[in-house]
Amino acid sequence: MLLLTTSRIISVEVVTVRLPPRREHKWTGLTEPIGRYVLVRMVDDAGRVGWGEAPALKDWGGEFGRYFGESPATVRVVIDRYLAPAVTGADPGNIVDLHMRMDAVIKGYPYAKCAVELAAYDLAARRAGLPVHALLGGHARTRIPVTHSIGLIGFAEAEAETAKVAAEGIKTIKIKVGVDPKRDVEMVRLIRNAVGPDVELCVDANEGYKTPGEAIRCIRQMEQYGLKYAEQPVMGIARMAEVAHAIDTPVMADESAWNAHDVTEIVERRAAEIVSIYTTKPGGLYRAMEVAAVCRAAGIVCNVNGSVETGIGNLANVQLAAAAQAVTLSCVVPVSTPAEEQRGQVAGIYYTDDLLTHGMKLTDGTIELPRGPGMGIDVDLGKLAKYTVKD
Repeated sequence: MLLLTTSRIISVEVVTVRLPPRREHKWTGLTEPIGRYVLVRMVDDAGRVGWGEAPALKDWGGEFGRYFGESPATVRVVIDRYLAPAVTGADPGNIVDLHMRMDAVIKGYPYAKCAVELAAYDLAARRAGLPVHALLGGHARTRIPVTHSIGLIGFAEAEAETAKVAAEGIKTIKIKVGVDPKRDVEMVRLIRNAVGPDVELCVDANEGYKTPGEAIRCIRQMEQYGLKYAEQPVMGIARMAEVAHAIDTPVMADESAWNAHDVTEIVERRAAEIVSIYTTKPGGLYRAMEVAAVCRAAGIVCNVNGSVETGIGNLANVQLAAAAQAVTLSCVVPVSTPAEEQRGQVAGIYYTDDLLTHGMKLTDGTIELPRGPGMGIDVDLGKLAKYTVKD
């Protein structure tokens, strides 16, 4: 019998960190480096601690200004001024109440709200002695297949890296495109030649193609090399639907799919067969599970994606991928690994160090689901101090 206990949040602290990247990782529209993100440290009245993360990027948002970028600075202000006072005194295990409190004091800002909510989930699960996925309903899988992402880098570097990650067991590679159609097609061709026929390839334009027609022509040329899906080729659900109806490759919605309401419009327009779920876009795990439920009911398959989080946020990605039944595709998540455990491996590695006491275990291209309490792996406080930065 599970004995339910309660506690109260007594403090919410915000910390900004900067992890050193292994190499530059960029996509269409991004103008700043990855890895400078905001963490939340939440403490309850028994002294227990939970951690959350907002991988906030000012350049990344939804279509036509419907959702907007959040920076580390804006996240800090929103949490310090509005969210922390609102949730202080709340029970971290009552996630519905937590969201009601946050939504009552400020509209929007899902990344800031996600960081607070993740910390509450971590804290509540540690209090119960359970992994977070148990609070989400249990796990549908215990291994999370990893898609390795290739950013906007040169041909030779991309060929070498994709060949290496394929040799390390990665079975799906995502290629950032949306810059120039000729360059994009050539990149797909070269990577297909580098990894052979057994590795699945997908492309992500991050809304980069100027028109549906340009996207259609470009993707049709890529299709000869075998594509699992084409992610967010253009901006706008209606425009994405035009592309989806004209190509054989399945289309994945990302920037167009922030919450469950967006998914209903995507379903109505038949704009995508796949939706990329984040912990952050809808404002946390609770609402990400709502997105997954709508997708499952509509027959849309999903993966879990993100903004190359540190290990703190990435643990939440893995918990979500384990719990959400609709997440049947390989996930674009890091293999969070501290420097001490890095031995020259590249698969899923975006930083030269991490904030966890030990790394995620990659076996045959999949992350093994951590089974520890809370998010599953503890935070290394020494690493946290090392990588903390001022605003």
